[in-house]
Amino acid sequence: LSDFVLMSAVALGLGALLAASEFWFSVVKWVGVAYLAYLGVRLLRSNASLSIPDGASTPKRPTGRGIFLRSFFVAVTNPKGYLFFTAFLPQFIVPSEPQLPQYAALALTFAAIDFAVMLAYASAGAQAIRVLRANGVRWLDRVCGGALLTLAASLAFYRRAAAN
Repeated sequence: LSDFVLMSAVALGLGALLAASEFWFSVVKWVGVAYLAYLGVRLLRSNASLSIPDGASTPKRPTGRGIFLRSFFVAVTNPKGYLFFTAFLPQFIVPSEPQLPQYAALALTFAAIDFAVMLAYASAGAQAIRVLRANGVRWLDRVCGGALLTLAASLAFYRRAAAN
């Protein structure tokens, strides 16, 4: 779904706006930095459990909706995604032809490929969960939390190339 949002925004000119406006690029960039850092800190502070312990005061297990919303928000607040599609899409768009069907075909193709890749990642993750014990999950949460904080820092220091 985030691919469709990114491509639609680019088709409507948001990618060009982000490429041209330092202010709006920075707004999207810093929202993404803050969210990635938040997710990283949450993983570092997690209790690293695979199951829900018995008791009334136990933390809730993430729902599919919650996981979807977190992933979606990470994708749509990444300014690099907008810039990627701004550079990528025009190569395949014929200006003299109706643009909506062209963008739709590209969006469906890209989303199908992205879905297949993410399904492979999810399958690998499901297999890894079966193998990991509590210490392994704690280690994995720490590594992933550190990776998200590293990504947030790299996004924070990301600078666009100067316009020529």
